[in-house]
Amino acid sequence: MNSTLLQMTLIMLCGAGWRLAKPAGLSAEQTRQVLTTVVYYLLLPAMVLDVLWTADIGWHSFQYTLLGMGSLVFAMLCLWMVGALFKFEHRRMGAMILAAAFPNVTYLGLPVLEQTFGSWARSVVIQMDLFAVTPLLFTVGVMVARHYGEETAEKPRSVWLFFNAPPFWAAAVAVILNVNGIVAPAWLLGVLQKLSAAVVPLMLFSLGLALSWKAVSFRNIPYVIPVIIIKMALMPLFAMVLVGYLPITGEYRAVAVLDLAMPSMLLGIVFCDRYRLDSSLYAMAVTVTTAISLIALPFWHGALMNGGLWLR
Repeated sequence: MNSTLLQMTLIMLCGAGWRLAKPAGLSAEQTRQVLTTVVYYLLLPAMVLDVLWTADIGWHSFQYTLLGMGSLVFAMLCLWMVGALFKFEHRRMGAMILAAAFPNVTYLGLPVLEQTFGSWARSVVIQMDLFAVTPLLFTVGVMVARHYGEETAEKPRSVWLFFNAPPFWAAAVAVILNVNGIVAPAWLLGVLQKLSAAVVPLMLFSLGLALSWKAVSFRNIPYVIPVIIIKMALMPLFAMVLVGYLPITGEYRAVAVLDLAMPSMLLGIVFCDRYRLDSSLYAMAVTVTTAISLIALPFWHGALMNGGLWLR
């Protein structure tokens, strides 16, 4: 795990270096927008199709949904109770709930867990993302943002329209092909695998482009601390307890829990901007939890593996 995180960190530092140097006059924001668009509309759907077409999809997929959604709801409730106790301002409250609950399961979880456990871990990560985290983000997450923020669009979009996205269409096609036993042609699998190979480095590089220590401010420290405690400690601990009641076995159990132990997801900043939540607070939470994850992830990995949880 430590060796993997070191490799991932170096790639993210390349993105951070680009932010400072601005080669060819391209800013971090311009570069990240192009890269994430290519990943979102082409490379990630190719990976989803490649993985889910041949994955073992069944009852355990529903178990990932239960584990993921249960852990996210737990984190939301924890932050809501803290916010109600200290009477946080609504703009901050909404940003903190999103930051505490929703982990970076794909942009960081996918490369870290694939490198640590092997290519089979991609199936767990993608199912956790598409069957648990993203559906909850685009329903409950949007509702939280609307409740604590302000709707800037004249005609609000239905939360269900967010599912009209390339990764979801790729997942739907892959599941249909999978359950009907249609075998993928070798030439098509080759194309999908080559496109998929670009996802991990570009995701990590884009993550490095997005992180900025300028977002860190002393005034936000009291609000980031509860996010750190819930996101990096209580939520993984709850996931470890919850997974014990589910028939997920072997290393699949460790991958599922570690995926939920990832730092705050980047996509939340989009919701903060759109619904006028505290974007600077959210950006600081992403930066700080990502830095802390370099210590927290090896700790949780050791707790899972050395504790024998994955063997049960």
